[in-house]
Amino acid sequence: MMKLPFVACMSKKILLLLSLILFIGSQPILAQLGLTPVATSVESSFRGLSVVDDNVAWVSGSKGTVGITVDGGSTWRFTIVPEHDASDFRSIYAFDERKAVIANVGSPGHILVTNDSGKSWQVVYTNSHEAAFIDGVDFWDKSNGLMYGDPIDGKMLVIMTSDGGSTWQELPGPVLAEGEASFAASGTGIRCYAKDKVMISTGGLTSRLWNGQPARGVWSAIEVPVVQGQPATGIYSFAIKSRLLVAVGGDYTKPEASEKQSLLSTDFGKRWADSNTPTRGYRECVEWIDNNRLLDVGPTGMDVSNDRGINWQPLNDEKGYHVVRKARKGSLIVAAGAKGQIAIIK
Repeated sequence: MMKLPFVACMSKKILLLLSLILFIGSQPILAQLGLTPVATSVESSFRGLSVVDDNVAWVSGSKGTVGITVDGGSTWRFTIVPEHDASDFRSIYAFDERKAVIANVGSPGHILVTNDSGKSWQVVYTNSHEAAFIDGVDFWDKSNGLMYGDPIDGKMLVIMTSDGGSTWQELPGPVLAEGEASFAASGTGIRCYAKDKVMISTGGLTSRLWNGQPARGVWSAIEVPVVQGQPATGIYSFAIKSRLLVAVGGDYTKPEASEKQSLLSTDFGKRWADSNTPTRGYRECVEWIDNNRLLDVGPTGMDVSNDRGINWQPLNDEKGYHVVRKARKGSLIVAAGAKGQIAIIK
């Protein structure tokens, strides 16, 4: 009888030890990330980026330029879209090595589709309104997708396709506040999720997240305590994982300011907290790269968070990158930016 307490104590110690071993063993080994620049011969500024898998990725940007790789980023082929050499294609979504959709910023706004790896393009939508400005694109699946843009007559421009981008239809968008618009900084101000839901960020005098089911015309605003109140302030990018939201942005005119520009919410936007260790200033893009880690990029360099946006630490100080995206199927991570800059992150 006297041995029972000892046995019970030892059992507790063994269970505690086992639980610690299991906990430690369950934690991912975080491989060190490194950025490898890819030599290009173009001078375009890239803000559109779509990474399909470990082999295929597309970029798009100024001077009507679109690029594609089919070997994981080692080599790229660039073309200028005919009759659109002055366009800035900041929105792109690629389906595979042959098919992609792109859209330019400014008026008139065009959506174009290619089915032959960018050799030829077809204009499938045009908006000639003087306020037309398309900010981003995302798809739920191979058929259903959404583009959005700055307000026209007070409402966010919302354009939807149900046939893989061959045709597009304008839908009622949410009514925006005076001075509330969006930023076409990296194409990551829109995230399609679930089967028919989408979240879109706005910025300027008012900055918030709009959560909606566009096919049903249902929209609701999520207030975010990000820096706002000036034309260049607000959310520039955000990322979703289950009920966790991570938002980044800031003030374009104050690239090193870090107050109220990296935030997270664990309850889908009901409550927000500043990152304990913020990013190093204004950020244009944030992207999940695995279940725990995120990358962001901005004028002062690239940061990584190993704890879901709670703390950020420098990854590198490379200047000029505007966007970073991970493959939808696979592990390839690509960054792109000014003066034809492209890099692979491993």
